Amino acid sequence: MGLLLRLVVNAVALAAATWLVPGIHLTAGTTQNRVLTLLVVAVIFGVLNAVVKPILSLFSVVFILLTLGLFLIVINAVMLLLASWAAQKLGQPWHVDGFWPAVWGSLVISVVSWLLSTFVRSSD
Repeated sequence: MGLLLRLVVNAVALAAATWLVPGIHLTAGTTQNRVLTLLVVAVIFGVLNAVVKPILSLFSVVFILLTLGLFLIVINAVMLLLASWAAQKLGQPWHVDGFWPAVWGSLVISVVSWLLSTFVRSSD
């Protein structure tokens, strides 16, 4: 149940970023297709964060320490760009235009995920 709930939280966070950040586009036609696309992108984003992000963080630990953790924003933006690339390869109509929309989108996703996670944990 926790994994499914985490998937929904990520999908809602991705929806918020898509809605709030110019440069992140969801071009699916119907509401059902949009929800399905966001769920697929949430799975892609979750897998990338579980597999690729720790490797990138390990190789960039010096930059993370030198910037007092601010370099993690860059890593999160790269994760969002990779998710956009993978979604395009899988035929999903979701796209991030470039680095700066990815930075703003990763900030929105982080804040929304954190807020939703605190509410979900408090209800358990």
